[in-house]
Amino acid sequence: MKNELTRIFIEQFQASPQVIVRSPGRVNIIGEHADYNNGFVLPAAIDKAAYIALSLRQDEEIHLTAIDLKENFSTTIHQLKPIGDISWPNYILGGAAQFVKKCIPLKGFNLLLTSDVPIGAGLSSSAAVECATVFAMNHLLQTEFSRIEMVSMAQKAEHEYAGVMCGIMDQFASMMGKASQVIKLDCRSLEYQYVPFKLDGIKILLLNTNVKHSLASSEYNTRREECEKAVELIKAHQPSVESLRDVTVEMLDQFVLPVNELVYKRSRFVVDEMERLNDACNYLEQNDIASMGECMFETHEGLSRQYEVSCKELDFLVNFVKDKPEVLGARMMGGGFGGCTINLVQENAIAQLVSEIKPAYEAAMNLPLDFYIASIENGTELIY
Repeated sequence: MKNELTRIFIEQFQASPQVIVRSPGRVNIIGEHADYNNGFVLPAAIDKAAYIALSLRQDEEIHLTAIDLKENFSTTIHQLKPIGDISWPNYILGGAAQFVKKCIPLKGFNLLLTSDVPIGAGLSSSAAVECATVFAMNHLLQTEFSRIEMVSMAQKAEHEYAGVMCGIMDQFASMMGKASQVIKLDCRSLEYQYVPFKLDGIKILLLNTNVKHSLASSEYNTRREECEKAVELIKAHQPSVESLRDVTVEMLDQFVLPVNELVYKRSRFVVDEMERLNDACNYLEQNDIASMGECMFETHEGLSRQYEVSCKELDFLVNFVKDKPEVLGARMMGGGFGGCTINLVQENAIAQLVSEIKPAYEAAMNLPLDFYIASIENGTELIY
């Protein structure tokens, strides 16, 4: 990758790159819809990544090239602003803008981008680009921001330039990941710890439904409101409660269930999911992948039946594998209503499983099924 990027960079800009950075996409093992409820998540960086080659210029011009899209974009450091017609430059420009906001003198630069993180599959391809940009510029500008500070800068790039008010998980996992480990991240305090994830003979298989239902954004906002309603009902009796992170099942039974059954069902999933994440971490500490996988199946059941953010395509994929002994765990991943399922599968059984599930899904749903085999790797890093 380094040699190929260098060759293309020289062809494009008639100069060598000063730095090449790799920044990965991410998966979340368990802990879905917990981030905006101040709970815990369990993400990991994967071996699919964005790569950028970068060199500073002596003038104020910014020249960007996306190899995979065969697109170019140019502006100047004095005209840094979000653009509306194409999205990918915003991830880069938003990252650069964070240095300006911190009063760092910014030079023009040439940047070359390529990525093998599938777009639209829920693997955080945008966070990978944002983290790569911030990391590379931090290195070249010698600003010495910590990784945690760079996580926040990359998140602000997404908020301010891409217009997506994401939580912290995606950028955190991309920047902070470690090979063969997942990150237990406290979304309230940003305290974190690494938990071993030893998948001897087991691989992560991602199955992409290739669907994104229009319900996704509106229902996501509705779920947030329903969780807030549960907190409001409990807070009237327990003033110290600030979020579902502070709530017990007994509180839900006493203060929410008698008033609003739907809100109870939604908030009960979140409270149970926080407990499931703790159980999953304990199983991982014991290297008990099978028990951890059962937690994943339980999470999917809750997301489908209680939180109701699944869809027939996601349910089809999980139901297809749940009784197969070679599949230790599976669930939908992400906000819902499309995207990928994440599956823990014995490596020597993947080819056979794909050969069975792909035609079955495509016949049933009249949609293509894409798949990716992933392993857990290091977060953002210099490769040159």
